[in-house]
Amino acid sequence: EPFIILSGGLSYDTVGRRPCLTVMHGKSTAVLEMDYSIVDFLTLCETPYPNDFQEPYAVVVLLEKDLVLIDLAQNGYPIFENPYPLTIHESPVTCCEYFADCPVDLIPALYSVGARQKRQGYSKKEWPISGGNWGLITQSYPEIIITGHADGSIKFWDASAITLQVLYKLKTAKVFEKSRNKDDRPNTDIVDEDPYAIQIISWCPESRMLCIAGVSAHVIIYRFSKQEVTTEVIPMLEVRLLYEINDVETPDGEQVPPSSTPGTGSNPQSIVPQSHPSTSSSSSDGLRDNVPCLKVKNSPLKQSPGYQIELVIQLVWVSGEPPQQITSLAVNSAYGLVVFGNCNGIAMVDYLQKTVLLNLGTIELYGSNDPYRREPRSPRKTRQPSGAGLCDINEGTVVPEDRCKSPTSGSGSPNNSDDEQKMNNFIEKVKTKSRKFSKMVTNDIAKMSRKLSLPTELKPDLDVKDNSFSRSRSSSVTSIDKESREAISALHFCETFTRKADTSPSPCLWVGTTLGTVLVIVLNLPPGGEQRLLQPVIVSPSGTILRLKGAILRMAFLDTTGSLVPPAHEPWREHNVPEDKDEKEKAKKRRPVSVSPSSSQEISENQYAVICSEKQAKVISLPSQNCIYKQNITETSFVLRGDIVSLNNSICLACFCANGHIMTFSLPSLRPLLDVYYLPLTNMRIARTFCFTNNGQALYLVSPTEIQRLTYSQETCENLQEMLGELFTPVETPEAPNRGFFKGLFGGGAQSLDREELFGESASGKASRSLAQHIPGPGGIEGVKGAASGVVGELARARLALDERGQKLGELEEKTAAMLYSADSFSKHAHEMMLKYKDKKWYQF
Repeated sequence: EPFIILSGGLSYDTVGRRPCLTVMHGKSTAVLEMDYSIVDFLTLCETPYPNDFQEPYAVVVLLEKDLVLIDLAQNGYPIFENPYPLTIHESPVTCCEYFADCPVDLIPALYSVGARQKRQGYSKKEWPISGGNWGLITQSYPEIIITGHADGSIKFWDASAITLQVLYKLKTAKVFEKSRNKDDRPNTDIVDEDPYAIQIISWCPESRMLCIAGVSAHVIIYRFSKQEVTTEVIPMLEVRLLYEINDVETPDGEQVPPSSTPGTGSNPQSIVPQSHPSTSSSSSDGLRDNVPCLKVKNSPLKQSPGYQIELVIQLVWVSGEPPQQITSLAVNSAYGLVVFGNCNGIAMVDYLQKTVLLNLGTIELYGSNDPYRREPRSPRKTRQPSGAGLCDINEGTVVPEDRCKSPTSGSGSPNNSDDEQKMNNFIEKVKTKSRKFSKMVTNDIAKMSRKLSLPTELKPDLDVKDNSFSRSRSSSVTSIDKESREAISALHFCETFTRKADTSPSPCLWVGTTLGTVLVIVLNLPPGGEQRLLQPVIVSPSGTILRLKGAILRMAFLDTTGSLVPPAHEPWREHNVPEDKDEKEKAKKRRPVSVSPSSSQEISENQYAVICSEKQAKVISLPSQNCIYKQNITETSFVLRGDIVSLNNSICLACFCANGHIMTFSLPSLRPLLDVYYLPLTNMRIARTFCFTNNGQALYLVSPTEIQRLTYSQETCENLQEMLGELFTPVETPEAPNRGFFKGLFGGGAQSLDREELFGESASGKASRSLAQHIPGPGGIEGVKGAASGVVGELARARLALDERGQKLGELEEKTAAMLYSADSFSKHAHEMMLKYKDKKWYQF
């Protein structure tokens, strides 16, 4: 039965009419709705010849922003799964990371788990279109791009050479309860929409540990596994991250529980994380407290092969104020730690033991070494008792109410004076107004950061000098008064010298802030194996403080030879398979820290710390902490992204400035290598997604739907033309269908004949020897020179040859007429034979 395929098919009065394609086959009619307007469509058949039997098996539909292939051979007309990533923006891209020179087994591992993901509604057949040739792949190292999206999904892409192929998709939102209507989600009002949007990605390619931070102040840690598991209870921690220790009192004088501010992390046993499921508590005036922005599922979660949840960490509301969004994130598989920070402070979590190790405000990190000499914003910082009970931070106990008398009221009741009562009422009103104003400002800041976090709401005419970058451009004392809070902007785990008197490197965490300060926190890790799961990790500030101009962006460490010292990492192994006894013994003996060049150095050897800020870069010798090299990167602008990358067996610092310049500096000498004006900052999308990686590669999101890759490597530039593929390749036309004897004998329609069939040797026989025949000669430049000699003689010979050729053409015309007569007589005889045997039966022959 014939196929009738047309564009359109819905009546004009249809509500919400969309572009559609109508397929009519026999008595069945199917109207297929499309996402975009139809530009053109074409049927695919097995044969290209119109006179052959046509049976379409697919329809290619070219849309304005997509290419769709419809399978006509299966019921329901499913579409073919497109192998080409035509839409990186199924959901808007909110962040991206780029990794070059990854372990070679990563791409096959991600592809294997991605291929097993169930894709419903697609045709079972393979993509039918082929064509084009790959370019010569001169790059032998694998490259991976990770994109985070507004709906909470994460995609891994194979970006080796100049290809782009999706490998694996991870949905982070499935760990949370979905809100059906607005009444069910009172806690997510810090974000108007897309509460699961990804903001920061931290990935360790060697151990395959993945950590993400979302817009709703949540952190999820994932572990890679090839086995399917079912998690009965999702492990979760809730963290109260405060700005000041005693700045969270309620108007009635209630104090926060002791677990909210554990002081220095040197006593982790006193930290009691919230139990899972969270119970929302509120203070006397109805303010929300201890409530996370998203609700984690209580039901068992089936996790398919790939990335599986290890731990969910959520920041909670504090006395009616929503948690601030996370500004920095780092994970280390060797230590089993994850750390994150925002404008309130920093928190460190042991994801192996599921405990909080560190929970400090930014000011508390300095201790008595605060270079800014900031005074506390609230008089309550003096720890005066003012209500039902006072929390003793060091002991973790609550002082009874009868011991909390006001020092101004003597031995009597605290409310025995009218003046004091009026003062208390006035202070309570000020507190309430201050809290309301703070909440209003916090919501405005959250909405502003929301506008800067998603590409769907970006303004292309955003001024570069706008204050949207909420970072301190100066380290002067006058700007500190304007800077409301000091945010954590950079985190880096490493094994290095923490103090000037150290003789050997030890595990530590380097913390960078938006005011240009670098602090060092010492990690005391228990031995590996079972002891690591039982003994606590001791965390203590070292007292080391370094200063730079501008917010800290990136930190790295070099050994004495100038080679990059990678962070310690644990090699990947399958955790869902029981280990052998031999492997368990090996795991007990080995410390879960990979042997990096720093851990095997002698005492006399040093290290170099490379620190890049918005304004300058410094190389500091360790353990002496002397600045040996310094480079002011820019004076009039500021650095948006800085990365320490490897290129041609050496290390360099690559920077992208807001004025559009891409700059590279040698390490450790910080000599300028490259300064190119490349791209002016026209919108925040570029600033948010620009990233460098190894081997001179970089990328950014040039629009909500396009990834722009660039290179500053001379080797890649020289081989770029060879790497480019060919879109069209010549393909031989398939053989024409065989023409049967009876079909040709009994008038099978007009048959097109070419010149070779009419006059070629196969039909007309060989030509006579006297007939001119073209014989191709050697040609070349020598033949041309010989033919150019004796022009006059050649002209005479050419005239004679023309005369001879005219005679031959005359003879050929006569032969052609004779052939035509012969063909006519053959046709007449064939017609007579047909008439003779027309009415005879087969048995009358």
